[in-house]
Amino acid sequence: MRIIPAIDIIDGKCVRLSKGDYNTKKIYNESPLEVAKEFQDAGIEYLHVVDLDGAKAKHIVNHKVLEQIASKTNLKIDFGGGLKTNEDLNIAFNSGASQITGGSIAVKNPEIFQEWLTKFGSDKIILGADCNNENIAISGWLEESDLKVIPFIQNYQSKGVSYVICTDISKDGMLEGPSFDLYQRILNETKGIKLIASGGISTFDELPKLAELGCEGIIIGKAIYENRISLKQLENFILNK
Repeated sequence: MRIIPAIDIIDGKCVRLSKGDYNTKKIYNESPLEVAKEFQDAGIEYLHVVDLDGAKAKHIVNHKVLEQIASKTNLKIDFGGGLKTNEDLNIAFNSGASQITGGSIAVKNPEIFQEWLTKFGSDKIILGADCNNENIAISGWLEESDLKVIPFIQNYQSKGVSYVICTDISKDGMLEGPSFDLYQRILNETKGIKLIASGGISTFDELPKLAELGCEGIIIGKAIYENRISLKQLENFILNK
């Protein structure tokens, strides 16, 4: 199971929200690059970067931060937040993203998302399936759709998606533990999907449990920034896999 720390960006700074609420913003570091370098020094290879300004603005905003991290570290970055057009996507890839995550676009403009899948391939395009009460949420989680998360993933799996990030919004940033039951059901009902779990990670002990379920990756945010999980623990987990 891949360990994927998260860097969420507002105004070029490394922040965290609770349940996606922009009013709960807490700044952890003025320099996302500094944070990314710390992750790399701990033997971490992957990074999840979310452009929260982009998610709100509905177009890419913090691509310069992405470019800086990509050019000054060896981290493989998946990037999301506000990617709505071919131009947004080209900017993200040209700025150094290894993969991009599309969530709202997959709901509101499935034709474009399908085009991206066809053009770039399923290794480059991740489906963002973020949900609240199992309803898919979009637009930086400011809107809830009437689509249910498992049928949503199944539909896109049938169209070629292989990577899915699923965040249970009710858990995100709350440090109360992840949605083990939801992930188990997703994995049972979408055989072969590469599921990346996100939201609620609070202790190191949860990582082996998610690996046992069959999650392909795990995104960890606030638990690192609040020192609930140390970079040393993550380094040892990666070395002992």
